[in-house]
Amino acid sequence: MAGEQLIGGGHGGPGRGTAAAIKDVTTETFMTEVVDASFEQAVIVDFWAEWCGPCKQLGPILEKAVRAANGAVRMVKLDIDKNPEVAQQMRIQSIPAVYAFKDGRPVDAFVGAVPESQVKQFVQRLGGPTGPSPVDEAITMAKEALQTGDADSAAGIFSQVLQREPDNIEALAGLARTLTVKGDYSNARELLSRVPPDRLSHAEVAAAHSALELAEQGSKALGDADKYRARLAADANDHEARFELATALFGSGQREQGIDELLTLFRKDRAWNDEAARKQLVKFFEAMGPTDPLTAASRRKLSALMFS
Repeated sequence: MAGEQLIGGGHGGPGRGTAAAIKDVTTETFMTEVVDASFEQAVIVDFWAEWCGPCKQLGPILEKAVRAANGAVRMVKLDIDKNPEVAQQMRIQSIPAVYAFKDGRPVDAFVGAVPESQVKQFVQRLGGPTGPSPVDEAITMAKEALQTGDADSAAGIFSQVLQREPDNIEALAGLARTLTVKGDYSNARELLSRVPPDRLSHAEVAAAHSALELAEQGSKALGDADKYRARLAADANDHEARFELATALFGSGQREQGIDELLTLFRKDRAWNDEAARKQLVKFFEAMGPTDPLTAASRRKLSALMFS
């Protein structure tokens, strides 16, 4: 599977079936990239700023909806701090503000970090209802391959996506996670270093960072696993040994056993080392992702202990 071409498309201009790259525009390029381009295809403009928290929440949702439109619409981003002239001309008074242009003029808009369902409706009104883009389908396939243990196929698919869309955050984080699973920690860390500062809070990126950190910790602790087991055999209340053993187990792929050790530690002494067991469990959950069945089951066990 890793060598197959899973994502179609060439390198021509934007159109249905081709997901155009989401780009930044400036005062100088606004006329060409937005007004003129909107005579050929609807263009969505995301007005944002670095300091705007809701903008960073809305941005990934908007980009996902645009990619799902499979080339039916284009999207650009404009930083109002760096390009105040356009914002003033458009009378933008609060952000995030999203405008849609067709035939050289704005035809639709919304303000604020609205729910994802509303964002999808906004995009669909412009481009018509569409299914998942080839890129989104490929990313889903890669995630499934990784979850079933086929890291080679996952790496191949994520790499294909990044060849097509070098700035695709989900693919970048996914490839980093895959490299982590394969034990290639240095390349995983180098890949994550490419993430722009404003995207570090993206859930996929945060999960990839946690997975890498835990794998590195586990790799270091794995050689001493027998020593930690011996310490626990001598003293079942050796919390440090149990914590280190849990990290070694999780980092080596024995996720459930590592989680069980931390749950035992939490049950014995939840306050130990500033609630280290609970905090490490949260990091485990983040690394596994919210959709992993083991995450949901383990969260329920932790909640039961917390409220018992």
